[in-house]
Amino acid sequence: MNLEEAIQHPVFEVIREAAEQLEKPAYVVGGFVRDVLMGRPQKFDIDILTEGSGIDLAKKTAKALDKDIQVVVFKRFGTAMFSYKGMDWEFVGARKESYSPDSRKPAVENGSLQDDQQRRDFTINAMAISLNADNYGLLLDPFEGEKDLQKKIIRTPLDPNITYSDDPLRMMRAIRFAAQLNFDIEHDSFVAIGKNAARLDIVSRERIMSEFNKIMLSDRPGYGLQLLHKTKLLERFLPELTRLQGVEEIEGNTHKDNLYHTFEVVDNIAENTDSLWLRWAALLHDIGKAPTKRYDEKAGWTFHSHEFVGSKMVPKIFRRLSLPMGPEMKYVKKLVHLSSRPIPLVDEEATDSALRRLLFDAGDDLEDLFTLCKADITTKNAQKQQRYKSNFNAVLEKLRDVEERDQVRNFQPPVSGEDIMKCFGIKPGEVIGTIKSRIKEAILEGELVNDREQALEYMKKLGAELGLEFADDVPKK
Repeated sequence: MNLEEAIQHPVFEVIREAAEQLEKPAYVVGGFVRDVLMGRPQKFDIDILTEGSGIDLAKKTAKALDKDIQVVVFKRFGTAMFSYKGMDWEFVGARKESYSPDSRKPAVENGSLQDDQQRRDFTINAMAISLNADNYGLLLDPFEGEKDLQKKIIRTPLDPNITYSDDPLRMMRAIRFAAQLNFDIEHDSFVAIGKNAARLDIVSRERIMSEFNKIMLSDRPGYGLQLLHKTKLLERFLPELTRLQGVEEIEGNTHKDNLYHTFEVVDNIAENTDSLWLRWAALLHDIGKAPTKRYDEKAGWTFHSHEFVGSKMVPKIFRRLSLPMGPEMKYVKKLVHLSSRPIPLVDEEATDSALRRLLFDAGDDLEDLFTLCKADITTKNAQKQQRYKSNFNAVLEKLRDVEERDQVRNFQPPVSGEDIMKCFGIKPGEVIGTIKSRIKEAILEGELVNDREQALEYMKKLGAELGLEFADDVPKK
């Protein structure tokens, strides 16, 4: 197959000429080739393979293009890269590798194109397009990666047991590509992942999470999650989630399989958001159900306070997985904690006080919370699904009405600690927190309007109740 049309970019011709002058072969490899054959949009980073060092070819190409191009050299790896007109070009030397059992870092030596193709993770990534004069534009596909693209399967060039044992991260990559491309994993390769799942333990959590988050950001993350579970990879790094699996029955009472329910919820939310951390909130929203599951003869299966327990689990999970411990973790923890709060508000008799409290607690994340709540509807009954979603939309409208009246979303206390100290001539202490808390509660309960002037009068009343003497007035605005 001739792919000259795919390599019309003028840089390819410059690379060909530079390679000829160096008397070294050159090839386009990696994702560029795969995406060309799939008819997918071209990436802005292109890998060029040569034999020997990639540094000389990079420098010669860059000099021919523009003498002012800055070439970044990685001497230890024999690679170099530069950017040109919005595209990144990386030049690597062909390698062959050997592995030791306790590390995924191989011993590397120079090799041929064939050696380099053999060490690639999957057949669909082991194809090359020649940039050499005698066969310019020719597809070099020794492992029939093009056929695997047509069959939509992920397969390793060599024995999958060796491939995955040598570099266990490739197991995560196999599932990531399957999820992103909506491909199947070839049978022998799938079985080999299960056999080698324990090898994942030698891979750093950062590398695992890099692949996992790409799965979470795919169009159908639930498919990737199921593959991770079936190959026993998921339990290696997220056992709290796999503990949700299973359905128990006592006296004819059962509960749903909360693991597969979670996979559905993640797929549902993926249809409505590209936010990685909102998808993580969907992934962990029921994480507290395993430790809180109980059977009661009257109530049946219960998961009391699973949202609270689950939210407490979030920081530990994020820390163990080397995920961000800042606002991202706090956001996921908050949404897990609030994930069931809107449900009682569907009731026509839901009080304004309950609405205000949810507004206050959810703040700017209110809409994300309702996106999560709607994704949590996994019934296959279309009428029920529509009714539940309509109920949540009605609650959201109630909340917007209350917010318009009372302005309690993210409200700042109308009375500060400094105001209290000045009014009663006191120093910092517990009583200040008590007064501020009671003012906040009065506003949320609707006993007090969210207004500074009214709050100051209420503060004086509270001070009198607590035996404080009035010392000075504070400005009302």
